Amino acid sequence: MSGHDSKYFSTTKKGEIPELKEELNSQYKDKRKDAVKKVIAAMTVGKDVSSLFTDVVNCMQTENLELKKLVYLYLINYAKSQPDLAILAVNTFVKDSQDPNPLIRALAVRTMGCIRVDKITEYLCDPLQRCLKDDDPYVRKTAAVCVAKLYDINAELVEDRGFLDALKDLISDNNPMVVANAVAALAEIQDHSVRPIFEITSNTLSKLLTALNECTEWGQVFILDALSKYKAANAHEAENIVERVTPRLQHANCAVVLSAVKMILLQMELITSPDVIRNLCKKMAPPLVTLLSTEPELQYVALRNINLIVQKRPIILAHEIKVFFCKYNDPIYVKMEKLEIMIKLASDRNIDQVLLEFKEYATEVDVDFVRKAVRAIGRCAIKLERAAERCISVLLELIKIKVNYVVQEAIIVIKDIFRRYPNTYEVIIATLCESLDTLDEPEAKASMIWIIGEYADRIDNADELLESFLETFPEEPPLVQLQLLTATVKLFLKKPTEGPQKMIQVVLNNATAETNNPDLRDRAYIYWRLLSTDPEAAKDVVLAEKPVISDDTNQLDPSLLDELLANIPTLSSVYHKPPEAFVTRVKTVQRTEEEEYPDGAESGYLDSSAEAGASSPATTTSTTAGKPQAVAPLAPAPVPDLLDLMGMENTNALVPTDHPPAPARPPLPIQLPASSGQGLQISAQSIRRDGQIFYSMLFENFSPIPLDGFMIQFNKNTFGLAAGAPLQIPQLQPGMSATTLLPMILFQNVSPGPPTTLLQVAVKNSQQPPWYFNDKISLHVFFTEDGKMERPIFLETWKSLPDTNEISKDFPAIVLTSVEATLDRLSASNVFFIAKRKHLNQDVLYLSAKIPQETPFLIELTATIGVPGLKCAIKTPRSDMAPLFFEAIEFLLKN
Repeated sequence: MSGHDSKYFSTTKKGEIPELKEELNSQYKDKRKDAVKKVIAAMTVGKDVSSLFTDVVNCMQTENLELKKLVYLYLINYAKSQPDLAILAVNTFVKDSQDPNPLIRALAVRTMGCIRVDKITEYLCDPLQRCLKDDDPYVRKTAAVCVAKLYDINAELVEDRGFLDALKDLISDNNPMVVANAVAALAEIQDHSVRPIFEITSNTLSKLLTALNECTEWGQVFILDALSKYKAANAHEAENIVERVTPRLQHANCAVVLSAVKMILLQMELITSPDVIRNLCKKMAPPLVTLLSTEPELQYVALRNINLIVQKRPIILAHEIKVFFCKYNDPIYVKMEKLEIMIKLASDRNIDQVLLEFKEYATEVDVDFVRKAVRAIGRCAIKLERAAERCISVLLELIKIKVNYVVQEAIIVIKDIFRRYPNTYEVIIATLCESLDTLDEPEAKASMIWIIGEYADRIDNADELLESFLETFPEEPPLVQLQLLTATVKLFLKKPTEGPQKMIQVVLNNATAETNNPDLRDRAYIYWRLLSTDPEAAKDVVLAEKPVISDDTNQLDPSLLDELLANIPTLSSVYHKPPEAFVTRVKTVQRTEEEEYPDGAESGYLDSSAEAGASSPATTTSTTAGKPQAVAPLAPAPVPDLLDLMGMENTNALVPTDHPPAPARPPLPIQLPASSGQGLQISAQSIRRDGQIFYSMLFENFSPIPLDGFMIQFNKNTFGLAAGAPLQIPQLQPGMSATTLLPMILFQNVSPGPPTTLLQVAVKNSQQPPWYFNDKISLHVFFTEDGKMERPIFLETWKSLPDTNEISKDFPAIVLTSVEATLDRLSASNVFFIAKRKHLNQDVLYLSAKIPQETPFLIELTATIGVPGLKCAIKTPRSDMAPLFFEAIEFLLKN
């Protein structure tokens, strides 16, 4: 609408719908056009004008492009709520897609793509196929984007009608904007697909690099992002790519510049020539510096990306530190980012000018910025050993200013400097002690107390200084109390005179009897026992030499840094988080609108054989008739030094148990019947709960005598399962039973040979001979909670494994009644949903699982809902585990 159309928004009439209806059906074109404008205006301000749907659609039959656009806008908004009426517009769409005017052809196909109604998508296919091969590049580029929209609505339709191949053909188009849109559409489709859709070859690479020079700025961003996923075959090819991309660094658009920087950084990993790398670093510096002359919001985005770049290659901006000096009118968020980058670029060569800047910042009015500046001085001292003395001089000058929050922040960083350079700068302690009375912040108090305790032997009045803090011990926050406790113990160990002796008694008494903080109380008891039993051992523990610290503040893990650099310039590189941390994709490979699985349906639950709501484990005892009995006291029974069961030597596994299950659970399979165990019956099964494997056991005494002194041991097995905690079953009177959960540990006693589910168990008690039984472990118990893969990783892993590692098996008796129920059941056992697609009339589910030692299973399940028969195909580095996996998946889907 033009500026004169604002009058359409100012109507206050009541009952305007009938009037609009009348105007829309007027015989005069201008009146109809005005009426549609009024309808759009009402729709824009939130009024419901859906009742005019039929009347507005009737206005589509017009040669007036402006009116046609307005009607199409209305259709996009209301087609979802009026799908049956939207079909009325289909004939006009199809007709418009063959209009002589390319603008109308493009408008028709764009609108049809935006109307997310299944009934209309069927009619969209033929016009879309024509428009993809249209003579006009504007129509072709619009059709390319429409394919991505259609894929989002109905992926199966796009693949069946060959639109993906047509889209790939557009990469060879002679118009660069068509190429850019085709690349953008294919990249969008690839993001939502688990299969490889868009792979750049050396032939494609050449076409994209050619188009790069001629398309619009956003087209360049799309192409650069796609190229960044291409891995050059060798250093020579990487250098050629970089040479073609380097001119983009001079572009006026920040997004193009950052995309080009990303592309160059990724290719530099393959370049081996130091001269080439040095030249590229020089070329990247000026464009990055130029980004800092933009508006503050863009500066912030640029700074967040530069922060990542200097962590990877600080040499790029090593000589440009002055551009990061803060201006008086910079917003606080820009200043904070500049400080971070200055710390990362600080070196012995430029430290003097950096310290002058930091000292200046420490006298500003913004308290948060001043604190950050003081901390920055300390971090530079820790980072640069030769500059540490100059940093301390600056800090002492700041302390003399006597500004409270500056003094406190300086004391905190000096404590870190003492830890970095022990026994080097202790002469300044006297100056620090002068500021004791001004400390009121917990972290500053704790730092000062640490300094006094650590250097108590060099401070003449250390006991007096600590005593001044002891007066308020009960009111102090936990951080200060813990530090005060440790410092007092250090003082006593270094100066075991009468004064410190009284102080330590007061502190220990306060920290044990007068506090509710378990951390403080436990530490006080440890110190008390150490001091009362062996003071020399206490010295070795408390006064032990401490490891030297380093400054890793805001340093990212190398793998995360590489991932973030690959996501320049997106929100990921601004947040400094991987995309999956803040974006949840809910689309599957191929789905209909009603078949959508949000992440909530994919999260792991407890193992199906474990009880979801179980409280903390505790052994329960009852009569076999079901009457509750008093729980026998769990006094630790003496364990013999060696219990020779099955001739095994691993005595650590001979344990009593005290980790039991919750009361209500499915009956455990009987492993040792009472007829074979002289009246002792044992039921047992391996389960997984809260990320831990347990051996769930039920002991029942049908014999005439009490049984006690139970012991258990496991023979060598495929996973090296062994008991991980003492097993303490109370004395079992005749007719009584006890349940327990025995925690298990892995890879303790691994048996050689091919993998097997066999678990051989020996159980002994004081009254009977050892009993042996064979149990069977299901592999699903080992499926870990971190087995969910992101789709790109799933795809990459599938491609990286050789075809010989793909194994499949048919299960003719298994019937899937519902996809959603199947996914819920599998996710409860840590088999995680990745994607879903339709193939003919079958559902294909892609899932992932992982077992210990980082062994993944990539799973493809194919079945027709409600019809017997399921095919399971897996790819895994451990193909010898396939039979065990198939047993586990059959167990999960049958039970």
